[in-house]
Formats: sequence, C-alpha cells, structure tokens
Amino acid sequence: MMHPPVKKAVFLVAGLGTRFLPATKAIPKELLPIIDKPAIQYAVEEAVDAGITELIFVTGRTKRAIEDHFDANPELERVLEDAGKHEILETVRGIVPANVSCIFLRQARALGTGHAVRCALPVIGNEPVALFLPDDVFLGGDGIRSLVNAYEKTGNTVLGTVEVEEEHVSKYGIVKPGEAPGSVIGMVEKPTPAEAPSREASVGRFILDPGVYPLLEHLEPSIGGELILTDALNTRASEGHVVSVTHPGKRYDCGSKAGYLEAIVDFALAHPEHGDRFRTFLEMRLGRAAQDK
Repeated sequence: MMHPPVKKAVFLVAGLGTRFLPATKAIPKELLPIIDKPAIQYAVEEAVDAGITELIFVTGRTKRAIEDHFDANPELERVLEDAGKHEILETVRGIVPANVSCIFLRQARALGTGHAVRCALPVIGNEPVALFLPDDVFLGGDGIRSLVNAYEKTGNTVLGTVEVEEEHVSKYGIVKPGEAPGSVIGMVEKPTPAEAPSREASVGRFILDPGVYPLLEHLEPSIGGELILTDALNTRASEGHVVSVTHPGKRYDCGSKAGYLEAIVDFALAHPEHGDRFRTFLEMRLGRAAQDK
C-alpha cells in the first residue's frame, strides 16, 4: 500500500527560552546563532532536504523575529546587490527556497506540545506531518528523511530516537519497545533508571500520521493544565500504529547552555571555511591550558 508523501512540517517555536535569559529577552532562542545560522534554520534545512515544501511555525507573541528571518528583505538584498556581494546575496535569498512556503500561527497560551500541534491542525488537514522541536539540532546523517522514509513504508507515526546513557534516562520520554524490531507499544516520561523500559529516548523529530489528530482534539489536560503530545502518542502506540527510527547524526540539546556550547564547537570544527583554523586554535588553547596546570 502506498502512503501519501510527507510535504508539511510543523515547528514548535512558542517557548520563552527562559534558560537563556537575558539573551532571549528580546531575541527568540530559536534565532541564537550556531556559527552563521540561527538554530531554527538548521531544522528548516533538514525539512527542505527531505522534500518538504510547506513549513508551519507555531509561534508565541514574542516570536515575530522568526517570521522576519524567513521573510524576504528587499532593502537588504538591494544593498548587497549594489555592493557586489553576490555570494552573500544568494545565501540570504536561499534561506527559504522559492518552491517552499511558510505559514505562521500563534499559540495564544502556553498549554503544552499537544495544544501547540492542535493549533496547526486546520492547516495540516488530513495529511501526515513532520514535527520538529527545534531545540534539538543534529550534525551529520540524512536528518528527518529517514523518518519520512519509514512513514511512507508503514503509514505509522514515527518517533526519532537516540540511545542515551542509563543515568540520563530520567531526562527523556523513553520508548517501550514491542516485539517486532522498531515497534513501539508506549513511552514512559522521565522514568528512573530502574523503571526505564529501554535506553531509547524520543527526541525532537516525529512524523505524525493522521490517526493522531482526533486524539489531539480530545486530549484531557495533564498536570498544570497542559495538553501533552505523549498522551496521544501512547494511545496511538497501544493501537499498534507507532514505530521508532534511530535519528542519524549527533544530537545537541540547544535548549540548554551546555548543549548549545557543544553544538557551537562541533559545528565550528565541521565548518568548511573556518574548521581547520578553529581546530588549530583549540589545540593551541588546550595545550596552553595543560601547560598551565
């Protein structure tokens, strides 16, 4: 059976970024740069590389700058063109390819991930959708394309996962695997190591099949009044319609300061123009630090 292609993606970008205050008082955390691109752009490029052509951003009232980033800027483009800076001009124009459209929706109140996805349902319709939590940034691999491929083969909701160390399972939603390879019968939110059914952690990439949407419409509020996406996914998993795929590449939690700093270092080392120079700098600095000890 052929399943419809995944052509839409939802990006949940309504969070306040309190862990990065005061930097995020006026700048959305998703626009904090990793070298020369904001973090959200890496997620967008991952979606576009997978053939997705409709980008849906669920924002908050402080996130207008995200819309500006993905909009055209004729004045800036004219200045760059007049100055003969054609390479930079093409970079600016290529932030969103011509065949890709952007839609911006506002989540009026922070009522959880399930509520945020529910805000996008009128635009999603009855199509499968790639869901991005852009705090998770990946380096290497083919990104969400592997999840898209799994959906198009199975028609099931797909969780992107990574294997975590036992002492870190309490930070994640941990997959309860079924008997068949890749099958999922549920998830346990932030279990203790003794309670964890596996070390397979669900991270910020999903493909949602249309069977999830009625469940989101009827979600009951959890603690704090939030609507939790995991609750809907657990119901779908109990029906036998959820699988997992190990997300390729290295994951960075750029919603934390430590993860953000790690991403900056590794992305800098991988940068085609500045990587070698930065590596030399680090080696010199680390060598000097070792001598000082």
